[in-house]
Amino acid sequence: MKKRTTILFALWLSAQGANAQIKFPRLISDGMVLQRNDTTKLWGWASPKEKIKLRFNDKEYHTIANAEGNWLIKLPPQKAGGPYQMEWTASNRIVLKDILFGDVWLCSGQSNMELALDRLADKYPAVIAQSENSSIRQFLVPDEYDFKAPRKDLSAGTWLAANPKNVLAFSGVAYFFALEINKKYHIPIGLINAALGGSPAQSWIGGQAIQKFPEYAAEAEKFKDNKLIADIESADKARSNAWYHELNLLDEGIKHNWKQATLNDQGWDEMNIPGYWADGKLGMLNGVVWFRREINIPKSMLKKPAKLLLGRIIDADSVFINGEFAGTTSYQYPPRRYLFNGNLLKEGKNTIVVKVINNGGKGGFVLDKPYQLISGTDTIDLKGVWKYKLGAKMSATPRQTFVRWKSTGLYNAMIAPLQNYRIKGALWYQGEANTGNPGEYFNLMNTLITDWRKGWNQGNFPFLSVQLPNFMEAKDTPAESNWAALRAQQQKLSSLPHVAMAVTIDLGEWNDIHPLNKQDVGHRLALLAEHLVYGNQKLVYSGPVFKALAANGNKLTVSFDNVGSGLTMKDGKELRHFAIAGSDQKYRWAKAIIKGNQVLVWNDEISQPQYIRYAWADNPAGANLFNKAGLPAAPFEAKIK
Repeated sequence: MKKRTTILFALWLSAQGANAQIKFPRLISDGMVLQRNDTTKLWGWASPKEKIKLRFNDKEYHTIANAEGNWLIKLPPQKAGGPYQMEWTASNRIVLKDILFGDVWLCSGQSNMELALDRLADKYPAVIAQSENSSIRQFLVPDEYDFKAPRKDLSAGTWLAANPKNVLAFSGVAYFFALEINKKYHIPIGLINAALGGSPAQSWIGGQAIQKFPEYAAEAEKFKDNKLIADIESADKARSNAWYHELNLLDEGIKHNWKQATLNDQGWDEMNIPGYWADGKLGMLNGVVWFRREINIPKSMLKKPAKLLLGRIIDADSVFINGEFAGTTSYQYPPRRYLFNGNLLKEGKNTIVVKVINNGGKGGFVLDKPYQLISGTDTIDLKGVWKYKLGAKMSATPRQTFVRWKSTGLYNAMIAPLQNYRIKGALWYQGEANTGNPGEYFNLMNTLITDWRKGWNQGNFPFLSVQLPNFMEAKDTPAESNWAALRAQQQKLSSLPHVAMAVTIDLGEWNDIHPLNKQDVGHRLALLAEHLVYGNQKLVYSGPVFKALAANGNKLTVSFDNVGSGLTMKDGKELRHFAIAGSDQKYRWAKAIIKGNQVLVWNDEISQPQYIRYAWADNPAGANLFNKAGLPAAPFEAKIK
């Protein structure tokens, strides 16, 4: 009994010692970038009444943990520079190393902010290869949600400096922004990457602020129930597993091993790739379709690292080369980029097999994307005729409930734990997930911005956002557009203090919700920051923005702000994408010419124009009003007052 008591007492002492040790949040760690020229908050946890000492830059700072074990030390404003180290002493001793002071930018939103440079490797190989720069660093916030309450800390994450390996996990938009600011102002840049694909604005708003929106407040309350979440996720998983189980049982391609190189495919149908099988003999169907293509490989392509580019595929695919597995992708959005050992190839005839699973909608190969096999300096174009055969026909996959996108969940887990950490400002790229109800977007974002500024207790910190790019097929006639309506709401946000927006209607891709040109997006955000944050008042930081509309007979005169050294027409022989309407609000394409810093717009068939729109479309392809600094005019709609 005495021995057992002694052991228990020793365990108790050990536990007390462990509890007494000073502990930091994940953000406060080796390699961190702290905000320059501002009071620095350093905080953490220890035993109640624990005495804590910090030695930094030949000075000492002291504090005592409160009754709950929380502690805080504030450093006076520091100039940009480093690296420094901090020596912490409590019941334990910790040295934090390689610390920089610079500007810290929160980078948030959905997938176009999240999109990492590894997805852009083929577009920016030189940028990645030359990315060694210890003064640009990123902290990647884990993708998590919590509906119970704001979390005090993150579950994981480290500060990583840019180099050809680490930078592959950096947000592409944020990295190009940081690269430009760092190069121009010679200050360290810290990026806190807290973004999640598919997330709507309401998932990033805190519990008190979301009360302005009863529907979303009720949703946030509902998902506090852990059992509800577990039941939903379990049911979703069961339905998905059942769908794929049935698919695999029915799939003739699995039964008869259609991936094999020696298969006799003489009876298979043919289809031009890229393309969708809904446009051909199969029509609209869900399930699995197998595709085969024979190609001739020269000896020069053998025994080298090879790369297979298959554009984008809707929805999922598995690829086999000469019967051997070469790669798979489980959903439609990532570019198909399969790297493999050249030993899979052989001189002469080779067979590529692609098994495509479509869950709903038009299955197949997305147009206007690269379809190539590359080895060394040799490239084989894979566009053209492929053979195909239906493996199994299925109903659409059951709808899933994406719990992680529900209201307040991402705020609690991914934003709240950051709010003691001082920042310079926020970069925001989001909106696609809210195009179903664009009318509420301004109020949602106004609430989000106010909520974040309150949480950081940093007044009107700069909030720089990206307007939705052009996307989907261009239309021949003026039409209503939720994407255009949401862009208008985004433009309205620029009226808020220290909020600015980068126009990107010329940087998108009609066939890809994730356009690859992230360098110009980062550049345009950097221009906004230079003007709004870094004091370059002479800089032309934005394209033309609608200012006023006046009637002049059967013509409308449009005036603009941010014209810089003047308006100009980019590409083409005439201004495109202006539409006007009379009192019936039936829009027709209009002619337009630049006169000084104004644009004159008319349609000979409309005698008394009342309404005007510019670039009002999902994809305003060819919209070509710019200023002479090369920045596009923001889309707008207006009416005669």
